Amino acid sequence: MRAVETTKSILIPNGVEVKVEERVVTVKGEKGTLTRDFSEAPVLIQLGEKEVRVQANWPRKREAALVGTVCSHIQNMIIGVTKGFTYKLKIVFSHFPISVKVKENQVHIENFTGERSPRKARIMGDTSVSVKGDDVVVQGLNIEDVSQTAANIERATKVKRKDPRIFLDGIFIYERKEGMEA
Repeated sequence: MRAVETTKSILIPNGVEVKVEERVVTVKGEKGTLTRDFSEAPVLIQLGEKEVRVQANWPRKREAALVGTVCSHIQNMIIGVTKGFTYKLKIVFSHFPISVKVKENQVHIENFTGERSPRKARIMGDTSVSVKGDDVVVQGLNIEDVSQTAANIERATKVKRKDPRIFLDGIFIYERKEGMEA
């Protein structure tokens, strides 16, 4: 038998302003503004005094699961506009020194295993990428853009047609955290 309704709520902290217009959620905080469209999700999003309620009436299994998913997305938006997100990647090489440069909306990885042409990784959204020694720091407000940018950089240095146990070169994610560094 199906449940009558599934409901979850998220508390809005002080200093954060949330606006809901026809399943389009806008979260404004001290670091910036994030907007996300949930019009494809069959849920009802209501804004209360100090909370956001996500509800599905007579949900099937998928709609009941989407209530939690939408709540997680809104919670990540709130964390993003208050603290931000940081991913750290380590540049690892054994023989050929890898050089990493940021050019416009791409990261260029040069001299990877001695290759002549640079490998490129795309920077998503309003994410900032900086290279500090043998660390690559990816920061931003939207966790999806930050994590996808870090994954693009890691995937660009995937070793192909060689034994990965011997050729350990690459750029690897070693730390994920909330908050942005200066």
